[in-house]
Amino acid sequence: MAMLTTASMPIDEPFTAAEQQSISVETPGLFDKSSEFTFDFGALGAKDYSFPLPVGKAELTNNQSELLITTTKGDAVKAMFAGVVRLSKNISGYGNVIVIRHDNGMETVYAHNAQNLVRVKERVSAGQTIAIVGGDGKSDYCNFMMLVNGARINPATIIEMNSHRLRKQVVKFRKKGSLVAVSVVKAGMEDVDMDKVVTINLAQLPATKWAYPLPGSHVISPYGGSRRHSGVDIKTVPNDKILAAFDGEVTRSEPYYGYGNCIRIRHANGFETLYSHQSKNLVKVGQKVKAGQVIGLTGRTGRATIEHLHFELFYAGKRYDPAFIFDHANHSLQNVTITLANGRMTSKKNI
Repeated sequence: MAMLTTASMPIDEPFTAAEQQSISVETPGLFDKSSEFTFDFGALGAKDYSFPLPVGKAELTNNQSELLITTTKGDAVKAMFAGVVRLSKNISGYGNVIVIRHDNGMETVYAHNAQNLVRVKERVSAGQTIAIVGGDGKSDYCNFMMLVNGARINPATIIEMNSHRLRKQVVKFRKKGSLVAVSVVKAGMEDVDMDKVVTINLAQLPATKWAYPLPGSHVISPYGGSRRHSGVDIKTVPNDKILAAFDGEVTRSEPYYGYGNCIRIRHANGFETLYSHQSKNLVKVGQKVKAGQVIGLTGRTGRATIEHLHFELFYAGKRYDPAFIFDHANHSLQNVTITLANGRMTSKKNI
């Protein structure tokens, strides 16, 4: 997973001079449309997260606003999530510092590095080596912080201190003056019975029980690849009608930082689908929707350069390639039988 940052290329991220000089600055646009946003950390897979120093020992310091991670000399500091480097320089009192702005609305700070290995505007992936650990000459450590809109939050809210694992939960961030209040909305997919084996022959699913999210469209960016794309980008005309893939309940309908106007729907058996960059959302949280129902209009909100639909698929909180279920070329379901067991989804082609 880790890659040398020399292979990364800068991107055109319009950071201001202040953003490139100061650790704590407000994130432009983060709370422009709403005073709060949520993020489902349970939806992140193993490749979407890395503890900064996997073999280090973590201890909360500075009134629980910093994480002191001690390790051995020469250890590699890893990026926690994918994002863009906002700051990479020496700052008095913190030594060599890196700040990464992530697509989930957060920023992470890595301080007292012996050497920074990334430059401002570089896009990095989760687990990528970004620095060599430093310290004070007596011990080797990284001072790690989490920021939302420039305000520090307690890392223990997001990370389990002993195991270094990401807490699988939905977290709400609410702006309160110059501070940000953090609260846990719910744990991940409690309604999924991991001991129950479910098989679904997609070829036998009635036409009324599914819909391709954007009929008449074509894929412009597939899942995965060198970008580690978290979904599939589907393009058609601006303000085209986006359809719910299956029956379900809307669990998110709001501006969602890099996703722009975002909708998330929970379906039966632990499935969830996500639709983003809409020009307009047409459904509300808690609303029951039917497969094929119009839920939004295509747009370019968030981190989008053209009008399109970014579509993601989850099972039991884990992200999957939407092509696992949908044949994008024919706008149909795949001719497979899927098996849901032990929190995993597998498929077998129908004969």
